[in-house]
Amino acid sequence: MATQRDPNFRLREVIDTVGCTFDSLARDVRRIAAENGEILQTNKSAISHWVNGTRTPSGRVGLYLAEALSRRARRPVTQTEIGLHPGDTDLPLESDPVLAITDLGRADVERRRFLAIAAFTTAGVAMPLDHDHEATARMLRARSGVSRVGAEDVDVVRQITTVFSAADERLGGGHGLTTVTAYLADTAAPMLRGRYANEALRRAAFGAVAELAYLAGWKHHDLGQEGAAQRYYQVGYQLACEADPHGHAAWMMRALAHQALSLKQPHHCVDLIEGALQRSQGHVDGQTQALLHITHARAYAATDESPSAARALLAAEDALLRIDDHQPSYSRVSGPAAGTVASHTARTLTDLADHVGTEQQHRDALTRWDPDKYKRVHALTHADLGDSLAAQARADEAVAAWTEALVLMEGMTSDRTRKAITSIRSTLAIYQRRRVPGAADLARRAREALA
Repeated sequence: MATQRDPNFRLREVIDTVGCTFDSLARDVRRIAAENGEILQTNKSAISHWVNGTRTPSGRVGLYLAEALSRRARRPVTQTEIGLHPGDTDLPLESDPVLAITDLGRADVERRRFLAIAAFTTAGVAMPLDHDHEATARMLRARSGVSRVGAEDVDVVRQITTVFSAADERLGGGHGLTTVTAYLADTAAPMLRGRYANEALRRAAFGAVAELAYLAGWKHHDLGQEGAAQRYYQVGYQLACEADPHGHAAWMMRALAHQALSLKQPHHCVDLIEGALQRSQGHVDGQTQALLHITHARAYAATDESPSAARALLAAEDALLRIDDHQPSYSRVSGPAAGTVASHTARTLTDLADHVGTEQQHRDALTRWDPDKYKRVHALTHADLGDSLAAQARADEAVAAWTEALVLMEGMTSDRTRKAITSIRSTLAIYQRRRVPGAADLARRAREALA
């Protein structure tokens, strides 16, 4: 670690302002590092060294420190504000989404450092709330493209997205990531600089590339690479604004909120989904509307607003009953809307400590997803079902559900499945001591799967 001579008064001032101890701040830094796939041993002594100026954070640790203070302060805290020199550990959002998505794709292919070290930030969740797309739109429309883009070019992008989305569900986010991002950078993004026969085709092209960007973000999310996922979602939102500022843009707002809720960071999520619902009102079908409402319910439950969560659950159920326009491809990527609503209702009820209701919704979700086409969904749902059964002290049934989950997870390259396996091990240790049938064998299989 580099040394510095003077105390870091800026860091001391921010820590004093948020009112946390060195020990609690160190725990926050470790947790945020874990969210981004890095295990740290940061302790209160390390915080003390940083404040006293005898050492400075190395690698991505400064970014984690700034994020920890941002969450406590409930506002963005930059590394510069706390007396650190961020160097290339901050990845600013490029104002040109076509250039940004090209850079992201190439960085993935080339394993470049700026994307590898990118970290998820709560401030990044709120990006759509402050984004003014008008300047971006003027810049994009001022270009005079050379190559002509036809409907077949757009259709091919959609076909590739469909194929790799299907593979992702069966084999995990690690399967085909480089192929997807290479195609995104080298073929799909350059298409957006071309000439179009009409405005509808131009919008369709931006929409197709936005969907492919979403897939790249989703694959990173499944691998636990949350900073990279957030960058793809943000650029996907910018592209979606150019394609459809109502429905598709609202969907990308949902993507950012969904990621934050998965990481148990609900800051900005209620505002984000309320903004998405306002944008989409009267512009999307009932299935898509239901998926926005169910994310709204999750955001409310995560912030302990139970009555509002209950109302949002009912709104999602009502929207599912609507028989209207065809569901767009950008929201069909989530699979059957009824299954997604059931699955996310279960997660909402988990936050509300309704374990019986959670179990019922997980079982309902399992009946709505094709087990071959959506293998990972079934695996994670069985894992969650086991958790809800364990919470009800139904050990034998929990072991059976977890066993089914492990069988389905075999062969997947997915950090989410690994985390699901890791989460059951402490409960399995208790079950082994109690000699619950099957617990010892399942614990052995869990160890082997993680190895």
